[in-house]
Amino acid sequence: MAEPFPELTPETNPKKRRVQSVLFMCNYNAVRSAAAEAIARAYFGKSTYVQSAGVRSGEPTDPFMIAALDEIGIDASRHRPRTIEELEDWEGLNFDLIITLSPEAHHRALDLTHTLAADVEYWPTPDPTLVQEASREQRLDAYRDVRDGLTQRIKARLKA
Repeated sequence: MAEPFPELTPETNPKKRRVQSVLFMCNYNAVRSAAAEAIARAYFGKSTYVQSAGVRSGEPTDPFMIAALDEIGIDASRHRPRTIEELEDWEGLNFDLIITLSPEAHHRALDLTHTLAADVEYWPTPDPTLVQEASREQRLDAYRDVRDGLTQRIKARLKA
């Protein structure tokens, strides 16, 4: 009698295919998804197409995020926030993978999969803008934590 759950071997558990295009999504595309886009482009921009978008519009690019990325040699100063609708109108939504960084973005991405053949992964990422009653350095530390966490996950997930 065969076992109901056969042991996974390299033959029965194929590696995830290499991601050729990735979209990072969060609420406003001003902090988390913008940082993820900049980080992914810095490390994988020659081999992977990278974009980001937000569910809603209305927030400018966050100067703390720009400063935190600048500390590690990534220039995000030219980033302009865009919504998922703006991105779709501009170039379409042809992505292998959508990585969501907030619950609202995750729900929106799952809605998109009704018409898109993209994998969706949820990476819960704290919103550093919520650290308000703190010194400038403490606020910047919250952005650094997000930057470092995203850098680690992006490097692990997108490496060929």
